[in-house]
Amino acid sequence: MAGDDAPRPFRRWYDDVVTGRLLAELGLAAALTAGGAPSAPEEVARRAMVEEQLVARGIRDPRVLDAMRKVPRHEFVPETLQASAYEDRPLPIGSGQTISQPFIVAYMAEALALRGGERVLEVGSGSGYAAAVLSLLAADVHGIELEAELHARSVATLARLGYSNVRLRHGDGFLGWPEKAPFDAILMSCAADEIPGPLWDQLRDGGRFLYPKGHAGGRQELVIVTKTAKGPVARRLEPVLFVPMRRAP
Repeated sequence: MAGDDAPRPFRRWYDDVVTGRLLAELGLAAALTAGGAPSAPEEVARRAMVEEQLVARGIRDPRVLDAMRKVPRHEFVPETLQASAYEDRPLPIGSGQTISQPFIVAYMAEALALRGGERVLEVGSGSGYAAAVLSLLAADVHGIELEAELHARSVATLARLGYSNVRLRHGDGFLGWPEKAPFDAILMSCAADEIPGPLWDQLRDGGRFLYPKGHAGGRQELVIVTKTAKGPVARRLEPVLFVPMRRAP
């Protein structure tokens, strides 16, 4: 009945209904009709990213999905790459560093199982994107970045966008941020063969440490380690590829 031989008024109605259902299933209807006006293309792309890259690949935590819908990834990449901000791939952000692909940011956030009251440390905060996502899932987020240019840019971006519960420091992530310890969760956005001792010492008992274990150019996998009274309990997650941790001169 909805073929080419259907009456035109019926075909228009049918097309509208089907299109509306598809948009609703993709989670785009609200983005397209907010206040009766079309949403910004970035918001539409961001909602599509969540449905097609995150939900479709198994991310289930509703708080994580909501945070990924809210944080504007295009604001954390160079202007020349903003059109590619919601593609499922890492992007260069300068100083030889990258912003992780959306799926990995969501996957790591979900693995930390944050409930809202935690103090979190991110080592290798880069553009500040992951810190922004974590700020919607925890009470306080602290980030350390070795590259001065990236640090300055991320401070400005987070301040401009209003992420007031994020504190960033320029320095050597290996040493952590002892004045702000203990942390309920520590996330490394750079790869290392082992957990740095100073960082492990800054994790509270019962806390979780998530990092890419391995070296540059070789096999890496995400590992989450819980600090217990009987010692560390590690669980292997997914193969990944991160830039290696570097030390200050």
